[in-house]
Amino acid sequence: QACTQTETWTHTRRHACRHGHVGTSASAAASAAHFGSAVRVARAACNAMASPMSWQGRRWSLAAAATGLLAAPSSALYLPGVAPIEYQEGGRVELKVNKLTSVKTQLPYGYYSLPYCQPSTIMESVENLGEILEGDMIENSPYEVLMLQNTSCKLLCRRKLAPEDKNKFESMIDDEYLVNWIVDNLPAATRYVKKGHKSGGTTYMNGFPVGINRNGHYHIHNHVSLDLKFHTSPNEYEGYRIVGFEVEPYSMMQNNDGGQVSCPDGTNYPSFELAPHDEIIYTYDVQWSESDVRWASRWDNYLKMTGGQIHWFSILNSLMIMLFLSGMVAMILLRTLHRDITKYNELASAEEAAEETGWKLVHGDVFRKPRHSKLLAVSVGSGVQIFGMSFVTLVFALFGLLSPAHRGALLQCCLLLYTFMGIAAGYVTSRLYKMFNGVDWKATTLLQAFLYPGIFFGIFFVLNLLIWGQKSSGAVPFTTLFAVLCLWFGISVPLVFLGAYFGFRKPNIELPVRTNQIPRQIPAQPWFMHPVFTCSVGGILPFGAVFTELFFIMSSIWQHQFYYLFGFLALVLIILVITCAEISIALTYFQLTSEDYRWWWRSFLSSGSSAVFVFLYSIVYFTSRLQIEKAVSTMLYFGYMAIMSIIFFLFTGSVGCIAAFIFVRSIYGSIKID
Repeated sequence: QACTQTETWTHTRRHACRHGHVGTSASAAASAAHFGSAVRVARAACNAMASPMSWQGRRWSLAAAATGLLAAPSSALYLPGVAPIEYQEGGRVELKVNKLTSVKTQLPYGYYSLPYCQPSTIMESVENLGEILEGDMIENSPYEVLMLQNTSCKLLCRRKLAPEDKNKFESMIDDEYLVNWIVDNLPAATRYVKKGHKSGGTTYMNGFPVGINRNGHYHIHNHVSLDLKFHTSPNEYEGYRIVGFEVEPYSMMQNNDGGQVSCPDGTNYPSFELAPHDEIIYTYDVQWSESDVRWASRWDNYLKMTGGQIHWFSILNSLMIMLFLSGMVAMILLRTLHRDITKYNELASAEEAAEETGWKLVHGDVFRKPRHSKLLAVSVGSGVQIFGMSFVTLVFALFGLLSPAHRGALLQCCLLLYTFMGIAAGYVTSRLYKMFNGVDWKATTLLQAFLYPGIFFGIFFVLNLLIWGQKSSGAVPFTTLFAVLCLWFGISVPLVFLGAYFGFRKPNIELPVRTNQIPRQIPAQPWFMHPVFTCSVGGILPFGAVFTELFFIMSSIWQHQFYYLFGFLALVLIILVITCAEISIALTYFQLTSEDYRWWWRSFLSSGSSAVFVFLYSIVYFTSRLQIEKAVSTMLYFGYMAIMSIIFFLFTGSVGCIAAFIFVRSIYGSIKID
């Protein structure tokens, strides 16, 4: 509903630009780099999705799991590593600065790459692996903020503007870069008022623009008003807790009388235009106000968007697809398959000489070793590795351990879990390869340890070189790359070999039928059993079950928004696994009925082909939702989407292949074969 108000937002944006500032009233609702971007910013805010940090919000999110996976506590319980800080009156509150970000370029830069006021000594905060990979650069700032002490138009510094400084500002404004600050682990937010709503609802966007471009004239936001909210409860704790951090940026010409700087009153004041000035003055206000919001609920204001209904429609859509497939599989198992097994067993007991038809004919070839069996075993093992990583990550997320307050925690958790799940990959690969009677176990284990991780690291390394060439803070330093290589070679590779050792020591998987020495000739297949057609049908259904949630995930990644609806995501993951298993079972049954026993790769590709639709959807998203123009940014987007598509391919393909194997093994074990 908010997305339909963009015309009103654009009108409000024009009003705000005339005064050169962004306010909290309806008359100053948006602040983007130019008029046209107001619509994009409004839609980006509507499209992004996240979930509250409050326990009430988390109960709602977890309730979406529908099966009672977890029960969120109602008492005050704080997340590990994120304990509230009580400030005393007059105590110093540190304002930290983070990277400059842009949706148009996807290339972050350090805050002090622009001519902003700097402290005497710049100190970087200790960052975890996830923050470094995301390009975060959290540093101190010269802003002096004291608890409960309001200040007005306080001078921060004066900076001379060289021609190259002006060029940097103009380039950043054209690319719609946003400034990101942090106070007490809360990111700075700019409030936008949604006109046309009876309740006068508001929404929030991370950060605030570097400046605005009006008809080719660049105006810098050189004055900010810091609106800080605190909560106090003398019966529970001493001091004050910060529960809100909003920023209102202004572009203004301060009064400079004899070295004394003052800010103009009212709203009709001249804005600071970049071109005619060689010096810029930075000032700021600090306003404290008491809030009823508790510390555990302070992230709610960042996430005031009505996206829950859309997510429920997504779940309903996925459930309908799953129910359709479940009905098809139930019909196969309960009617057709049961009738076939009964008929085959009667034929065997009566020793009738009638010619057999259907899937029983291929019992001597159904478990024949497929082509490129080594690659199939490695692909299934890698898919199991990704499945384990996803499952454990979601469990941690449902417990609240991967909240937005833990910067970089989600990425770091995925990376570490992928490393440790190497033991599962090695075990599954060795079991499958041994069932194929493979003997080259060393090469198979090496392939498992280096093939797909090597592809991921290779793409990442090339993209990192491109980012480094742009001098962006998003470039991962050599020391971090070395740490990632240590995780790979020092932990993941040994675990893969350990899993393979246990897998090869286990006895071979028992198969219900023997494989003939001479392969059976496969009859001509109808057009609808062609691999391209079956893979297209098999891929579209799993993609249809997840594409709505995929939209929100991509919006959170590429539009720099929070995503915290892991309850919905857990439901979608369960539906995806069931859908992949069912479509693979159904297509495998139809293939065997046509006397085609080459089902191994077909079962993997039928559900894994959904990754092709994911990549095609990323192209649609790129053209319709993003305004990326630079070649490096385009390569960055499609490079990372290629990695995501490969991960999705391995995940869905392995689920389909394992489900089809269990199904085939079960049906051939239930009939009598001489």
